[in-house]
Amino acid sequence: MGWMADETGLDKCAANHVPLTPLSGLRRAAHVFSDELAVVYGAHRKTYAEYYDRCTRLAAALAALGVKPGDVVATVLPNIPAHAEAHFGVPACGAVLNAINTRLDVGTVAYILGHGGAKVVLVDSQFLNTVEAAVAQLEGPAPILIEVPDAPAGHPASGRHALYEQVLGNAEHDFDWVMPADEWESIALNYTSGTTGRPKGVVYHHRGAYLNAMGQVISWGMVLRPRYLTIVPLFHCNGWCHTWMMPMVGGTIVCCRDITAKAIFDAIADEKATHFGGAPIVLNTLVNAPETERRDFDHVVEVFTAGAPPAPATLAKIEPMGFHVTQVYGLTEVYGPATECTWGPHLDHLEGPARAAIKARQGVAMPFMEHITVVDDAMHQIAMDGAAQGEIVMRGNGVMKGYYKNPEATAEAFKGGYFHSGDIAVQHPDGYIQIADRAKDIIISGGENISSVEVEGVLMNHPDVLLAAVVAKPDEKWGEVPCAFVELKDGASATEADLIAFARETLAGFKSPKKVVFQELPKTSTGKIQKFELRSLAARL
Repeated sequence: MGWMADETGLDKCAANHVPLTPLSGLRRAAHVFSDELAVVYGAHRKTYAEYYDRCTRLAAALAALGVKPGDVVATVLPNIPAHAEAHFGVPACGAVLNAINTRLDVGTVAYILGHGGAKVVLVDSQFLNTVEAAVAQLEGPAPILIEVPDAPAGHPASGRHALYEQVLGNAEHDFDWVMPADEWESIALNYTSGTTGRPKGVVYHHRGAYLNAMGQVISWGMVLRPRYLTIVPLFHCNGWCHTWMMPMVGGTIVCCRDITAKAIFDAIADEKATHFGGAPIVLNTLVNAPETERRDFDHVVEVFTAGAPPAPATLAKIEPMGFHVTQVYGLTEVYGPATECTWGPHLDHLEGPARAAIKARQGVAMPFMEHITVVDDAMHQIAMDGAAQGEIVMRGNGVMKGYYKNPEATAEAFKGGYFHSGDIAVQHPDGYIQIADRAKDIIISGGENISSVEVEGVLMNHPDVLLAAVVAKPDEKWGEVPCAFVELKDGASATEADLIAFARETLAGFKSPKKVVFQELPKTSTGKIQKFELRSLAARL
């Protein structure tokens, strides 16, 4: 089908078929934007020509250390220039980048290094002790450690391993990049932040990384020369592929090591950051920042937010501050963002809570995804009435190759020809998806399903509440009841009775929290609240 009658000589060849890869973007940018800023980190300010050269020397150094195409090179780094360079330098020698969460414990890091088989690890001095302890647990050959010191931030080199700048300084400037012969070749290995059992290794290919990065340019309405602030950890879905995106549009990466309100406001005011991505907790941090940490700025900052449905109250407060927020949604298995809450003129009339309620939706498929929808257990499309619930499923070029060394889990994730997200959602008449909950976070009380997201959204509207998370608490009569864990704002005085009464003003009685616990909420390094810990606490109350 689709072939013309005579296509003699119309075959793929070197002239008309080149494997898609984000590496092409930096090679082009080194010429097109050669003298323009590529990476900024305090006094570290590198042009695209310099950025390309540093990535080239990293690739050369890794190859000289014996790293071969298909080998894994790991990183345990915050959002600093070396981590951005690894996103190009590692695949430029044909290797696969395994960016590891900097907050993981020794045992989990050891598991990932062993399972992925890393040959080299680039490690920040701050995390060197953890990585050394993890390596000591490995059986078989130990990976080579290259230390990346960050002296200005108080993490001087230990001197126990080869230092990153010395390694680059001794490497070739004219190393010939190893471009993929097939765009299905692997570019990255990312381990899920599993809350039970061992994390699974998600494998990305060059094609998906390229298309995701390029597709988000369209979704974000991005023009040339943006200034992108790295809030999303580069170990999290490779920073949502944004580091791979920047050379395509001649953008400047503004590195941010420590994610604080002051650091964000300073980057916007001083470095003129125009874009960043982040979890809703980042927005909440900005909304509640004291005046002493805020800075004035005269441009609109475009924000992608994802990781959990943002509270409408937070969205309503942050946009008047100069931020234009777009809700996106995705998972590690789909390279980060895969859907967007696309805005349109028909929605411009909405204001306040009505506007925020629409923006809290996860939306529709991004351009590089083929089909994203919500289905029932039999893989049938649910009613698009905003009430019926099902599971979000996806298919397209932005879906992972599969789970590394785990064909059973891969087959389960891809059953029915779609990737199964495990997220429960409704679908509105316009096709927009809105998450109701993770399947494991649904509270079933007396046979009724309660969305923890819905209850959290109501509690976040209370003026004293900074953060709220709702989980199931075992109950003899109802099976489960909602239990809320709440962080109050500084100086706030709301009581358990106050918050329960406040929730009852909006929610049905069975949906209202039956218990409220005041404490700091446990969070992952990407700002997600660790509900599995809260469920464990609730079970003991």
